[in-house]
Amino acid sequence: MTANVGTFDRVLRLVIGVLLVIAPFATDIAMFQGQVATIVSVVVGAVLVLTALVRVCPLYSLLGMRTCSS
Repeated sequence: MTANVGTFDRVLRLVIGVLLVIAPFATDIAMFQGQVATIVSVVVGAVLVLTALVRVCPLYSLLGMRTCSS
């Protein structure tokens, strides 16, 4: 697959993804007291980390978007 995630987008996805995966377990924020919110946060975070690592975003592919220059 052709890379469609640029460097800035990749770093942003990685940082936000890691924060979303860690936040439910490392903080005492009321939003994460429910099991559903914790699961959603971890899944969304994992997807962001995965797309940052492989540099391919399926949604970008569907929409014909690219944030990388090559």
